[in-house]
Amino acid sequence: MTALETAAEPREIHRLDYRPPTFWVDSVALEFDLGEEGTVVTARLSLRRNDEVAEGPLELDGEELETLSVAVDGRVLGQGEYTIEGERLTIPDLPARCELETKVRIHPESNTQLSGLYLSSGNFCTQCEAEGFRRITWFLDRPDVMATYTVAIRADKQRYPVLLSNGNRVGERDLGDGRHEVRWEDPFVKPSYLFALVAGQLASHAGDFTTVSGRTVRCEIWVEAHNLDKCDHALRSLQAAMRWDEEQFGREYDLDLYMIVAVDDFNMGAMENKGLNIFNSKFVLARPDTATDDDYEGVEGVVAHEYFHNWTGNRVTCRDWFQLTLKEGLTVFRDQRFSADMGSEPVKRIEDVAMLRLRQYAEDAGPMAHPIRPESYISMDNFYTATVYEKGSEVIRMVDTLLGRDGFRRGMDLYFERHDGQAVTCDDFRAAMADANGRDLAQFERWYTQAGTPRLVATGRFDAAAGTYSLTLRQECPTGQREEDFRALHMPIRMGLIGPDGADQPLGFEGEAAAGAPTERVLELTEREQTFVFAGLTAEPVPSLARGLSAPVLLELEEDEQRLAFRLAHDSDAFNRWDAGQRLFGAAILAGAAALARGDEFQVSKGLVEAFRAVVTDPSLDGSMRSLAMALPSELELAQRMEIVDPDALHRARRAVRRALAEGTRTELAALWERAKPSGAYSNDRASIDRRREANVALAYLSCLESPEWTAAVAAHFDGADNMTDSQAALATLCQLDVPDRQRALEAFYAKWKGDPLVLDKWFTLQATSVLPGAPTRVAALAHHPDFTWRNPNRVRSVVGAFAMANHSGFHSADGSGYTLVADAVIELQGANPQLASRLAGSFNHYKRYDQHRQQAMRGALERIAAVDGLSKDVYEIVHRALA
Repeated sequence: MTALETAAEPREIHRLDYRPPTFWVDSVALEFDLGEEGTVVTARLSLRRNDEVAEGPLELDGEELETLSVAVDGRVLGQGEYTIEGERLTIPDLPARCELETKVRIHPESNTQLSGLYLSSGNFCTQCEAEGFRRITWFLDRPDVMATYTVAIRADKQRYPVLLSNGNRVGERDLGDGRHEVRWEDPFVKPSYLFALVAGQLASHAGDFTTVSGRTVRCEIWVEAHNLDKCDHALRSLQAAMRWDEEQFGREYDLDLYMIVAVDDFNMGAMENKGLNIFNSKFVLARPDTATDDDYEGVEGVVAHEYFHNWTGNRVTCRDWFQLTLKEGLTVFRDQRFSADMGSEPVKRIEDVAMLRLRQYAEDAGPMAHPIRPESYISMDNFYTATVYEKGSEVIRMVDTLLGRDGFRRGMDLYFERHDGQAVTCDDFRAAMADANGRDLAQFERWYTQAGTPRLVATGRFDAAAGTYSLTLRQECPTGQREEDFRALHMPIRMGLIGPDGADQPLGFEGEAAAGAPTERVLELTEREQTFVFAGLTAEPVPSLARGLSAPVLLELEEDEQRLAFRLAHDSDAFNRWDAGQRLFGAAILAGAAALARGDEFQVSKGLVEAFRAVVTDPSLDGSMRSLAMALPSELELAQRMEIVDPDALHRARRAVRRALAEGTRTELAALWERAKPSGAYSNDRASIDRRREANVALAYLSCLESPEWTAAVAAHFDGADNMTDSQAALATLCQLDVPDRQRALEAFYAKWKGDPLVLDKWFTLQATSVLPGAPTRVAALAHHPDFTWRNPNRVRSVVGAFAMANHSGFHSADGSGYTLVADAVIELQGANPQLASRLAGSFNHYKRYDQHRQQAMRGALERIAAVDGLSKDVYEIVHRALA
């Protein structure tokens, strides 16, 4: 028997088994007596029997609770009147309406899972999504149970002067024994996963926002006092998001107070608890010398995302956790649109698709493949995935494309009108969109039920005599899925045809007048295969398909180097222009890897160098677009395109292509660096951000020449940097070079920033992702550094996570030491922080696609994890799916 077969199997939960609860909870009154050696929680629930459910007992969820008392309508129950078995408290024979009071003791001070109520840097805070509230008190811990909450928090006033919870502050008083109490009331019904509490020594950076109706909302960012000077960007981002949601979706904020709290120990990016968002400090704290331009955009996007949840997630929430994409996919789509409006729409779209392809397409092709609305799970924490979030957003984007911006807004308005204050399903959302626009979206449901990335095969035929171009599109079953399970999807395919002069051609269908025809159309593909014929063409066009990635598919279209270079130079769609370059450079790297694997040599073609030169010198590109167009596909993304992955050959080929491009365009790259390099004091305006991006990419390419001149230039760039963007970029480049300046710069960076945890995370990550030989040994040493700790998720992610997920060649070192290192980390963490451990375990998901030697080594690592006694259900599920 294998270790997997002998492990105890956790229970699998299925979507179709959903049943409503036997009782509803109308209101919740919570009292917290916070203590250093245990916290007592009293909960009073106003219960009402669900008339639509057959008679049955009340069953409450709870984990690691010491039950002190249980009472119904003021009468304390005896031991025989209720049962506690495992994580379930059962009370039979309750009246149709009653008040239940429970009193429990919990231990936040020893809660390393960071789920429920825990201590972080001496402050109390909570994380209740998905199932953390049951670690606070006995409750119907499910999203369809919505109630109003009042909260009283009592604590030592000197140690915990700030006591926060959801809603509005309605009272506070001294208790006379050095302790104080603050009372909160949230007037809006919410599920338990949106509950929040924070207590500690915090300071507030605050401002006001005037809503469209003239109300004043107080906006408060709560942090440790020494971080107050890093909060202004988060505050301004919040205010911008509030205004944008009013203008774009007619959504006004509903409370008089909106709070954000930054904590260092957090498993997620942030959490949208009603009126009291709790954030990983990474997505709040920003100052030019500590945060990069990318960090600033990340803060803006995450702050907006959590604010937008106020309506898409809080006011309208999920009936059950299988519907998670209802709130997350929709809110990701909303935050992507916001970020595009705040910055550059094409740049934002390219960044989003690049992440989709890197993370979600890989997920679709592995053992964790699941529809955006999963059918089953063992641990819900494992389904906060790129599929639910990013692919979920792409599904919403397709609805927007099909209905148009005005039609989508009509659908959103109807959705809020119908379901405000309710827990609903993905079907309810789709129905609102369809009904508001008189459209049939029944077939569109298949995007919610089918797993995998569909393949879209395109072929074209030009008839010169008839002046027509026939485009045939065929949907094919995703890789790894069963053909009999695949049914044709409803796909919007935005496209154009490019003429020999580089201009888009009119797209008149047969029988239509060519004059006045649009140069871009959205084709609605609903069958497995359809052909579209365009007339009135005088020369063979070049197709530009799935513009902006109008559907999350793998597009298969035969294009040689010449045609890709043509689209890279002329495609009017910024995304497809970038994508043509990615296909062009990726094909060269993969061809080189195949040659090296055979023992052959390969050379980069002159055509590839000329295409790259055109990007470097194109005056129409801004610096952000240029930097994206110059970036080569990552090894991790390219590995997805290989039948059998050879990490060594892939790494060598990518380095060879990068160096060849640098050598072939060194004059142009040097000119770009001279034009864009820093001159004068730091500024964060858009033009300066663009210049920094293209300057740093140019210098990174020039460093590939490994000449003393350019190595010195990188070192000087690091020494002279007056902002974190340039400092980090220069250090990242030095970390890929085996030169004395690398160690000198690392020591200088550490000496300057060792007191700032977030900046120190950058220092760890840059070393963990260095592709110099010996990466596993270096990472193992980092894990023993005095500033490394297993208790802080950000620090673990900056070392082990960065190595496993972003250092492809290092993780897949032929001796298997990378696998041993990550497996050891999973075993170290799986009991203390199962969520973090399960994400690290996911780095082994694609082991079957590697050579036999690496397959065996990775499988051995998985089996060693599976053999751990008391394996958490989070890690069990990941390992089980990988090994099955």
